[in-house]
Amino acid sequence: MQPIVTWYDILDVMPGATTEEIQGKHDSQASLLRPELIAGAPSAVITAVSRAQQLLDTARDVLGDPATRARYDVAVGIRRDGGGLAQDESFPSEPGLSSEDFGAPVGAKGAELLTGLMALTDWLAPHPGPPRWVMVPEVRGLFYPVCLQIVGKLGLRINRIQLTEHPMPVEGLVVGQSPRPATKVRRASELTVQVWHPPN
Repeated sequence: MQPIVTWYDILDVMPGATTEEIQGKHDSQASLLRPELIAGAPSAVITAVSRAQQLLDTARDVLGDPATRARYDVAVGIRRDGGGLAQDESFPSEPGLSSEDFGAPVGAKGAELLTGLMALTDWLAPHPGPPRWVMVPEVRGLFYPVCLQIVGKLGLRINRIQLTEHPMPVEGLVVGQSPRPATKVRRASELTVQVWHPPN
């Protein structure tokens, strides 16, 4: 199972992004954290900016080095050992069920029929629903679009409080949240976030 948030999410890039795209996205987001843009900001903003810079730098370091990135992709389940995005099996199936269990189909028609039957079996099988309770993640120091992705994956609702009266038209940074991180809440609960933008 993949984690709720990955270094790709932090930089808002796809797993197929090039090293140049990763560096470009890092530089673009880091430019919003320049000292002149946060001068005079409250301490919560300074703390969130520091965390954001650490996250961006780590994401760039992990994803910018091909060997480190390959190990990371395997560790989080984005790629399997040996490369590629697909699993070893060539047919969708239930755990423990493989195409060999049905005998060898003859020709392309047999393969199509077998694939269809296995897909239908997979579709009809019971699938566990999402958990009723989730842990509130730490979203302070994340840019607001990344926060939205994470909150959406968890099934939480978001309540955004805009802190800057006349913000620059750039991505905002989450500087406060309620409930606090690691609080257990029901799915569909509300997470209130305070979002700061550099003033225009």
